[in-house]
Amino acid sequence: MALSSDDININTLIGPGSAVAGNLRVAGFVRIDGDIAGDLETTGRVIIGEHARIRGNILASAVIVGGIVIGNVVAQDSITLFSTAAVVGDVVSRKVKIEEGVVLHGMCVSISDEKEFEEAKNSWLTMTSIQKRVFSSSSGQ
Repeated sequence: MALSSDDININTLIGPGSAVAGNLRVAGFVRIDGDIAGDLETTGRVIIGEHARIRGNILASAVIVGGIVIGNVVAQDSITLFSTAAVVGDVVSRKVKIEEGVVLHGMCVSISDEKEFEEAKNSWLTMTSIQKRVFSSSSGQ
C-alpha cells in the first residue's frame, strides 16, 4: 500500500482547549487534542491525543486513541489504543492493538481477512441499528 500525502500531512486539527459540538465529516488525516460532542467521519487516519475527549462515533481508515471516546470506533485498517485510552463503546477493525492499562467497555471485532471482516462489520452494523431502534422506541422517543 502506497502512502499518500493524506497519510502524512495533518489536514484537520482540533487543538487543546478547543471544543466542537456537532458531527464532523472531513477529508484526510485528522488530529484531535480538544473535545468533540458529535460523530467524526474521515477518509483518512485519526489521532486522538491523550487529553482529547470525544462523545460520538468515529469512522476512519485507521484510528489511534490516547484519550477518551464515548462511542463506537470503526476503522477499516487498524485501531490502536494507547495505555492512556478509555473507550466506552465498540471497536471494529481488521487489526486492533490494545496496550496494558486501557479501559475498554464494549465489544471488540477484529478479523484480518478482508471478506470475513466486511461480513462481521455488516452484522455488527445491523445489530447496532436494531439496538438503537429498540432503545429509542422503549424510551418513548
